[in-house]
Amino acid sequence: MMQEIAWKIGGQQGEGIESAGELLARCLARNGYHLYGYRVFSSRIRGGHTDYQLRVGTKAVAAIADHIDLLIALDQETIALCGSELSEKGLVLADDQFGPVLPAGTNVRLIGAPLTKMAEQAGNAKMRNVVALGLTLALLGKSLAVADEALAGEFAEKGDALLAGNLQALRLGWEYAAQLPADLTQAFLLVDGDGVSRDYLTGNEAIAQGALDAGVKLMAAYPITPASEIMEILVKQLPKRGGVMVQTEDEIAACMMAIGANYAGSRAFTATSGPGFSLMAESIGLAGMTETPLVVVDVQRGGPSTGLPSKHEQSDILAAIHSTHGEAAKIVMAPDALAAMQSDTVAAFNLAEQYQCPVVLLSDMQLSLANQTQDKPATDVPPVQRGKLVGEDPLPDLPKNQYFKRYQLTPDGISPRVLPGTPNGMHHVTGLEHDETGRPFEGTANRITQTEKRLRKLQGVVANFPQPVRIDAPYAQAQLLLLSLGGANGAVQEAAASLRQQGIKVNQAQIRLLQPFPAEVLQTELDKADQVVVVEHNAGGQLAQLVQTHCRLVRPLQAVRKFDGNPFRPAEIVAGCREVLK
Repeated sequence: MMQEIAWKIGGQQGEGIESAGELLARCLARNGYHLYGYRVFSSRIRGGHTDYQLRVGTKAVAAIADHIDLLIALDQETIALCGSELSEKGLVLADDQFGPVLPAGTNVRLIGAPLTKMAEQAGNAKMRNVVALGLTLALLGKSLAVADEALAGEFAEKGDALLAGNLQALRLGWEYAAQLPADLTQAFLLVDGDGVSRDYLTGNEAIAQGALDAGVKLMAAYPITPASEIMEILVKQLPKRGGVMVQTEDEIAACMMAIGANYAGSRAFTATSGPGFSLMAESIGLAGMTETPLVVVDVQRGGPSTGLPSKHEQSDILAAIHSTHGEAAKIVMAPDALAAMQSDTVAAFNLAEQYQCPVVLLSDMQLSLANQTQDKPATDVPPVQRGKLVGEDPLPDLPKNQYFKRYQLTPDGISPRVLPGTPNGMHHVTGLEHDETGRPFEGTANRITQTEKRLRKLQGVVANFPQPVRIDAPYAQAQLLLLSLGGANGAVQEAAASLRQQGIKVNQAQIRLLQPFPAEVLQTELDKADQVVVVEHNAGGQLAQLVQTHCRLVRPLQAVRKFDGNPFRPAEIVAGCREVLK
């Protein structure tokens, strides 16, 4: 029996591909399996290839698999695009309606099954995805009872007739497995899970929950893939907490609305992807100049311009740091795993208020849209920290014709902050350079002191940040140090484990804080490695550029890069590292 299996279903958008994957995942998550699900979809509503791959194991998994064991193909395009991913003992189980054939040179097994015919027998040809789900459960050695609850939850509000039809489609697929060759019915049996029911969620869901935990009252945003899911969750959840989600006319309005709400004292944020983030650049600079707390979530996708709207990339790294004109104090953080995203989101809001500056939470498509199981989270909500927000106690009276020193020069660069309407807290607010009370002032000495004040506040961020570099370094001196960020972390961890099994001394460092850069923390790890390999999803080596800028290097950095829109498979990283060691 198998300890782990990689399954994929593919077809055209609008055919229930994602629904089939989600249903299978829910069934297995409730029965104690660890899962990692990733979907590929086209940048249109209907039509175009889409697939959903699911990695299932008895131990934690945090990346897509190197190979697919079982491919469910609802059209010939799926075989053409995904057939090469199958393992040597892999199986293509295809709907026989379209006359499936294997491409020349493909050495895997193909079985045609009457998926459409069975769906029609159940009442609707569209239910062939559910037929495929039943067939999959049978091949994995699971009973139909595993899926009954999941289907009931999916279709309960859609009517008894639709639920009954889908249950029949599920059963027909499950029973059809008995007609397959005997060796196939034994080839994909999956050992039992540990019975612990686990959550199965995306990074975007974790970000949304983190925002709620942080006490957010407003999300202002404009829909954009792959960040829109955060909006879709909070439009339902924020009203329950006395808040609101506002869909604005564009990204500029969204960012400005979030700035206004934060200035008024409500925790607010916006979420977008590369094109929208570009539009927000000037507004983020305004938050920097006025020292207004602001959180911006940037879920990276392929660029530039519209680029690859529905594909993965990590090419906004330098944009997140440098896109704002002038020199504005800004924190850029990059969560590295699903388990950290909820608490990291809370940390982003705390940092924004503690340092009175914009905080960019830099996610990526893989990290935000991949589904993953995790154990039930702790119920304790991280404490809200509002920094130097004053006014709860009465402020001293202001001298006649003077204003509150909102931008007071302080040793740590962080000034006392008041909310509008606070007695004796009146001050100016402007995007122009200003004095301590906020009045526009272009004097040279003032310019120098205010600029230095705003930048000085970043000096304390690294020490106050939760794990600026997550380090896995079992060796005092390593042959390789693997550096990465964001969604690449799971594949890098797996690659590091594989290389260690091959006798290679590998340390790993996941960079979680990009601005200000944790140079001293990382330097310690760089000094302990013979070779440093930077693993990233962009063509220009943007993470490598940051390391080169801030750290002392004994020898040139090595690179493993991928920018075709797809996440790393662990084996690709292993192969790249082997090349470095030649």
